Amino acid sequence: MGKQATEMLKGILEGVVLAILAERPAYGYEITASLRDRGFSDIAEGTVYALLVRIEQRGLVDVAKVPSEKGPPRKVYTLNARGREYLAEFWRTWSFLSSRLDQLRPTPEQDRGED
Repeated sequence: MGKQATEMLKGILEGVVLAILAERPAYGYEITASLRDRGFSDIAEGTVYALLVRIEQRGLVDVAKVPSEKGPPRKVYTLNARGREYLAEFWRTWSFLSSRLDQLRPTPEQDRGED
């Protein structure tokens, strides 16, 4: 992933993680694996864990410690009502921005210099 894509992803990663949690509760490694399965392969685990701390502090998720077969208990994150509201606003904002960007994008004919 190039620098521009990395910078753009930083701005939306919170919404992407919340969207994953809207599907089902998950712990940090599951979230990272889900991101990678969806093509976000360059995201470091540390980035995801730091983001999870922030969304927990902001009250967007509920956290439960679940026993693990290997090692210490896992923190499982569940999107709560406040997080669902935030995610809904994220999608409204995304729709607004993407529709405006689509208006700015040149058509293939304009790319070739045809009018």
